[in-house]
Amino acid sequence: MSTTSPTTTPKDEWPKTILIKELHPTFGAEILGVQWRDDGVISEEQLQELRDAYGFIILRATPLSDASHVSFSRLFASGPLDNITRFLPPSRALRLRYYPHLELFDASNLSDDGNAILDPFCARAMLLRANSLWHSDLAYNPRRSSYSLLRAVELPPPRDPEMEEEQEMGGNTEFADSRTAWEELAVEKKRELLTKDWTGVYNAAHSRRMGAPEFFKGLDPEEGPVSRHKVVQRHVESGRMNLGVGAYLWRLEDGEGKTVPESEEMIKFLNEHVAKERYVASVRWEEPGDLVIWDNRAVLHRAGEFKGVGKGDVYRRDMRRTTAFDMGPTAWGLNGEGAPLPTLESITKEKGLPSTQSAAVGR
Repeated sequence: MSTTSPTTTPKDEWPKTILIKELHPTFGAEILGVQWRDDGVISEEQLQELRDAYGFIILRATPLSDASHVSFSRLFASGPLDNITRFLPPSRALRLRYYPHLELFDASNLSDDGNAILDPFCARAMLLRANSLWHSDLAYNPRRSSYSLLRAVELPPPRDPEMEEEQEMGGNTEFADSRTAWEELAVEKKRELLTKDWTGVYNAAHSRRMGAPEFFKGLDPEEGPVSRHKVVQRHVESGRMNLGVGAYLWRLEDGEGKTVPESEEMIKFLNEHVAKERYVASVRWEEPGDLVIWDNRAVLHRAGEFKGVGKGDVYRRDMRRTTAFDMGPTAWGLNGEGAPLPTLESITKEKGLPSTQSAAVGR
């Protein structure tokens, strides 16, 4: 990819180059010089440059609305987007602030209508605690996700310069380079993983219980829907191998579908390996319109601590995300092409969650 400055041209004459400001030497960058049209469209040349860039990128102060966020996501991902329809109550009485764009997943600290900040101890807030764990979006789906596009709509006020650096008011988002983490595994560990070719069993309930263990202590992951994908597989676009780990990875199975005896220890080892400091980068949210794009097949991510809650002042933080389905040959894993996606009924089973919490379930 070119790293020369973007050509200065009228808006309807799309430049073919963009400027890259690296945020991590192996997998993350801020992208400058993108030329936006009012409807959220950019040139095909720039789209391809963005897709080919890194595991994650950030575009600052984009002009995207809810509608153009969705349309740009379709263009960028070149495939269908997931949506929250299956998580809504049957009556469809729930009116979301971003309705009718149901491709947008709510990653805010706000109520469904946007009028109030969530009680930090309510059921939906407890569900959201799992976002602070390393994960790839919707990994419990039978069809994997590819790209996620997360946009800031409303952020807390800027950080007080007297505060310590880690106390970012906007709540950074962190990313981990799971491809480089694979490449730098010890040779004998890579040999073991490739030889045994384990299947990962991914479970939403497992992640929720890890995020809020007391609240979900009665939750049995055996009751919820699961998906099965190979833990080590090739990232088609780059040709590099990737570790598909994170908080949704519940257990490992062998070729006969039996749980691997050392499953828990191996998952812990791999998760800790990917999260090593040298593989991690942090993105600071600066202003509304900031858009972060990442490839769930190449990175893990987690929400950083949000400092505006419980310290006297409580700040609104409105974040909205689209997530595309993987179009590659391994998208369905071992689940069978066309396998049904989790629904409100299946994913809240045995949780005792009221239907008004449904929009938070499918994150």
